[in-house]
Amino acid sequence: MLLVIREDYDAISKLASSRISDLLKKNPYAILGLATGSTPLGLYKELIRLHREEGLDFSRVQTFNLDEYVNVPREHDQSYYYFMQENLFKHINIPPDAIHMPNGMAADIEEECELYEEQIIKAGGIDLQILGIGCNGHIAFNEPYSSLGSRTRIKTLTEKTRNDNARFFKNMDEVPKYAITMGVGTIMDAKSIILMASGEKKADAIRNTVEGPITARLPATIVQMHRNATILIDKAAASQLDQSLKIAE
Repeated sequence: MLLVIREDYDAISKLASSRISDLLKKNPYAILGLATGSTPLGLYKELIRLHREEGLDFSRVQTFNLDEYVNVPREHDQSYYYFMQENLFKHINIPPDAIHMPNGMAADIEEECELYEEQIIKAGGIDLQILGIGCNGHIAFNEPYSSLGSRTRIKTLTEKTRNDNARFFKNMDEVPKYAITMGVGTIMDAKSIILMASGEKKADAIRNTVEGPITARLPATIVQMHRNATILIDKAAASQLDQSLKIAE
């Protein structure tokens, strides 16, 4: 695991985008694992800029997203499919059939989870997985005490998660109760991982992830065991780390 600290959010977004750009130049057929939420927005904006201004080519790339709500139609403005279309896909030259996301409207969710795992394997596995991290150490929808060997599956959202998401919906009845998520084991199968975090609110989670013991209580700690993982954070997110670790800056 490599710890990289940069000045601010813009700096980590640009560094993450340069890693993806370098990968695509070496391997135009790369398989990217993507995340939603506020953390990767700067990364996606920079990828769009690189595509428009420097010709970064996505025409042979495939993508797999970490998760999707159950029973939220793709056209809903809070679906993760909609998020990815608005914030990345419709601005780059990626073929629609190269975009893979769990289908939260599938008639058989368990079968959909198994199919998603099979699609990742058939594609050759994920070359680079982008991750964010929750304040409680979750990655994707793998909340505290998720199995560290878990595969893609349906997860019941905690009340805290639902309450946090309530501001995006008209009322609590609309807030999803379930989501499909890649499992911790699925994520760890990626050939490389970049876990991004920004801001003081993430400082405690980053300290525990980097310095603490590996535990299902904080699923992100498993990244310590990955053979090619980078923790990419800004100075605010690094504020609680042991000073001796900051030589990675």
